Amino acid sequence: MSLAARRAAGAILILLVPLLAGAADAAPQPLQPWLDAAPAGAVLRLPPGTYAGPAVLAKPLTLDGAGAVTLDGGGRGSVLTVRTGGAVVRGLRIVRSGESHDAVDSGIVVAGDGNRIEDNVVEDVLFGITLHGANDNLVAGNRIRSKPWDIADRGDGLRLWYSMGNRIEKNDIAQIRDVTISNSPRNRYVGNTIRDSRRAMNFLFSHRSLVEGNRLSHNATGLTILNSDGIVIRGNHIAHAIDASGAGIALKESSAALVHDNDILHCAVGVLADSPLHSLNRISIVGNRLSHNVTGISFYGERGGHLVLANRFEHNLWQATVGGDERDDRNVWQGNYWDDYEGFDRDADGVGDTPYEIRAYADRIWMDTPMARFFRNSPVLELLDFLERLAPFSSPVLILRDPQPVAHKR
Repeated sequence: MSLAARRAAGAILILLVPLLAGAADAAPQPLQPWLDAAPAGAVLRLPPGTYAGPAVLAKPLTLDGAGAVTLDGGGRGSVLTVRTGGAVVRGLRIVRSGESHDAVDSGIVVAGDGNRIEDNVVEDVLFGITLHGANDNLVAGNRIRSKPWDIADRGDGLRLWYSMGNRIEKNDIAQIRDVTISNSPRNRYVGNTIRDSRRAMNFLFSHRSLVEGNRLSHNATGLTILNSDGIVIRGNHIAHAIDASGAGIALKESSAALVHDNDILHCAVGVLADSPLHSLNRISIVGNRLSHNVTGISFYGERGGHLVLANRFEHNLWQATVGGDERDDRNVWQGNYWDDYEGFDRDADGVGDTPYEIRAYADRIWMDTPMARFFRNSPVLELLDFLERLAPFSSPVLILRDPQPVAHKR
């Protein structure tokens, strides 16, 4: 069929839909016959109402609910599956998927390339939107909620599996389990809001991803990066990840990461990272604000390989810790602002006259003995630390040295 013929068919379909809708009975009619009848390239604008799923979109057309159409999956499987390329799904309310984690029952499943999933409300579903072997899609402006269950029993709000080149933008995601990105490199996650969930974003073997301008709050953990190299985490607001094991950003077995210009506030640990697999592929933490955290930055491992430059450390209970057998000379700390810096700036050049240092006395106990962390800030450890500073039994361990600390807050 020619492009002109497709457009004409689409236009005719739009005019006939309201006439056909009048014949519908009170029970929700299935959506699948409408999808089957529409020719490729059509714009299918359904009249307001509720339609029954599950349904499969297997041809490139535009399905537009204009904010007045509900697709009800009836508690069976995935509500809408997009098994084509070049389709548009917008303005729908998607509800009542199945409840199988094994089958990944979802509100919308995308299994094709170059589709647009935008401005939909996806709620009371197990998994929200799943991309399964789907590339170069746009998922934007959607509101996503899982089933109203305990957090571990919910599904993922977004789930990407072997999917590349996708843009995940400006979605409102809450009350889910996680956003899970597995074996899905080179995707962009920009301007999303994720809150009241377990792990806001969980990357596994998903290299060269961009995470920019997102707001992640009141989750157990903000970003978890596992075995994913070349991640760029930039301009995000990450707050209130205060779970006992939570972190604003956690990196493990990942290299060549850039953590830049983020606000990381009120977390158990602001940035938690082990050593990169190769010291040349450094983890760079640059220009961030780390404020009101229990621990600002925590490094562990034996190889170092971290660059910590031009960050602001404010009102953290502990500014930074380095565990294991790391030595200070394996990491680079330079040009950071430390609100507890006690040096002077006599030449008024904005740089402190003396280095900023953190040395571990008795408080090293809880760094090297995880079970002792329960007693951090307890009177016993405070007393031990005080006595060690007065009359140390051995030389304190140098945790970090910033040779050019910023003397005044900018």
